Amino acid sequence: MLDEMRMRVMQHTPRQIVAPGLPEAGVLIAITEQPQPEIILTLRSQRLSTHSGEVAFPGGRRDPGDVDLCYTALREAHEEIGLLPELVDVVGPMDSLVSRFGIKVTPYVGVVPDQFEIIPNASEIEEVFRVPVEFFMSDPREMTHRIDYEGRSWYVPSYRFNGFKIWGLTALMLVELMNTGFDAGITLHTPYDGHNKN
Repeated sequence: MLDEMRMRVMQHTPRQIVAPGLPEAGVLIAITEQPQPEIILTLRSQRLSTHSGEVAFPGGRRDPGDVDLCYTALREAHEEIGLLPELVDVVGPMDSLVSRFGIKVTPYVGVVPDQFEIIPNASEIEEVFRVPVEFFMSDPREMTHRIDYEGRSWYVPSYRFNGFKIWGLTALMLVELMNTGFDAGITLHTPYDGHNKN
């Protein structure tokens, strides 16, 4: 499963948004190396100024000293959950998106060991949890949000897993990964009728 995902993501040409002047961020879509791989997600602290109390990937804004956004994603993942950069096998970037706070976000897919010491940064992260890839591939959405963006309508799923609500930009990135890396065929551009896959 992961070998095919690696190949598909490496062959993917990500869409780059040209947004001069916008602040940039990098996030890490960390997938565990195991027969039934899982994706590592965080619940952000209620004390944060943006996306407080929301589910997100480890990551954050680019610092002036960061050599690129992949470095940003790895640095932030280390700061937020204790994931050492050398444990991450970076596969490649996915499409960049602009958050509702006007930040250009680029996700990087990385494969990580099934077991490593998670050390949540209490000032930023309330909880770290894992969701099986199979959960997202089955697209068990709780609801669908319509977002008008770049001149077209996007129908973005909202998921609930063990009480965690996974929606917005995070859900959009997850669907893109499911479609690109795992050939899930989840549509984003037609209204959801309960079973429409490409």
